[in-house]
Amino acid sequence: MADVFSNIGLGLSVAASLQNLVYCMLGVVLGTLVGVLPGVGPVTTVAMLLPISFTLEPTSALILMAGIYYGAQYGGSTTAILINIPGEASSVITSLDGHQMARQGRAGPALGIAALGSFFAGCVATFIIAFGAPPLAKLALQFGPAEYFSLMLCGLVAAVVLARGSIIKAIAMVVLGLLFGLAGSDVNSGIRRFTFDMQGLADGIEFVALSMAIYGIAEVAINLERRQEEAKKVSAVGKLMPSGAELRACTPSILRGTFLGSILGVLPGGGALLAAFAAYTLEKKVAKPPRKFGEGDIRGVAAPESANNAGAQTSFIPMLTLGIPSNPTMALMIGALMVHGITPGPRVMTDRPELFWGVVASMWIGNLMLVILNLPMVGIWVKLLRMPYRLMFPMIVGFCCIGAYTINANVADIAVLAFFTCFGYLCLKLDCEPAPLILGFVLGPMMEENLRRALLISRGDPMVFVETPISIGFLLAAAGLLLVVAAPAIRRKREEAMAE
Repeated sequence: MADVFSNIGLGLSVAASLQNLVYCMLGVVLGTLVGVLPGVGPVTTVAMLLPISFTLEPTSALILMAGIYYGAQYGGSTTAILINIPGEASSVITSLDGHQMARQGRAGPALGIAALGSFFAGCVATFIIAFGAPPLAKLALQFGPAEYFSLMLCGLVAAVVLARGSIIKAIAMVVLGLLFGLAGSDVNSGIRRFTFDMQGLADGIEFVALSMAIYGIAEVAINLERRQEEAKKVSAVGKLMPSGAELRACTPSILRGTFLGSILGVLPGGGALLAAFAAYTLEKKVAKPPRKFGEGDIRGVAAPESANNAGAQTSFIPMLTLGIPSNPTMALMIGALMVHGITPGPRVMTDRPELFWGVVASMWIGNLMLVILNLPMVGIWVKLLRMPYRLMFPMIVGFCCIGAYTINANVADIAVLAFFTCFGYLCLKLDCEPAPLILGFVLGPMMEENLRRALLISRGDPMVFVETPISIGFLLAAAGLLLVVAAPAIRRKREEAMAE
């Protein structure tokens, strides 16, 4: 316990430096901005900022990207409540009751409870990271190659299970991601594979070019096709603070949302979106009468907003301690750490304590900044929606091309960017979610490396993967997840969600 508090002190000293305070502020402001603007989410923004992050210190880069991620959860609720346009996917559920409250002249309390719930959940989730990550990292130090391979396999299966739409498409995207990740020179033999005799692919497919192509250009191109909603009249905000009765009614909802979001954020494929929907569903079942969900019940704002912020922040636990990304944003952050020469996993906490604890402490500072910034700036964020979306597309394309080239000063990376832009656009048109592909691309090389090590140690005996309780536990969990998603009721719900 004493070690945790001393480490938190170290983290606060790192996060409170002028440089890191500036990057934390920049991150949360950018996060709020992309949360407000529909179609430009945190994944797109982090992907576009990857080239810039490589010029920063690793701690500052991770603080910046983390601020963008959890800041977007705040920003998405503002326009979801005021004009019924969820800027971020996890804010879709907030608009159900939040906008109804705004139409009833209660936009202020809805925004207030969203900010308070988000702040509370963010602080609690950061405490969970501080106290839960060290024992998990110690456990991870006991992992061998077989355990890591089984863990990564379980993570990819979970990503397939939690992806929306067809399970066959999700599996196909994971397999494609694994194959793309294996392109380049073999680590052991040096033999080139899957390069099609192209010199530019000798070192493999550039992660930054791939991520910017799919999440930067293709995603925005798809959003351009969709008919943009006409500008709506912004509801009057009025008094921001909820009444005492509303705070008392929302307290259990905030606690339940925080607890549920903190758990779901750790799961591979989880994060803010799953947490928000699960919290709203739970609240409809357990909230005390009278229940008016969908008609302006303030608890329908408090629960999902608390859950999505808690889920966004606890998703850093598997990324920082195990090197396993729980969602695409975490996968991009792992890619950023690797470019900086840092291998994500349990040794980050011992080898780079200033990075780990600096990022954790910055989350408290960032959450406080978000509360102070967001409510007074509501009017500014909403005015940004008047910018025509089509004007943003050329800027995004130009930024992505410059970023892809400057990483290695390699023209081949521009070709990779162009190819994966077309590929990503086609996947999105076919309703193939790109998140499993990104997770497969990041985990593929690590899975291959651990598979080879495990088989070398066991002299080619595949039973090495079922000899330890940890490894067989992950394999059984993966098999169980596949059985669950194959159940007729679950499969039917996925098909209905895809049809919607």
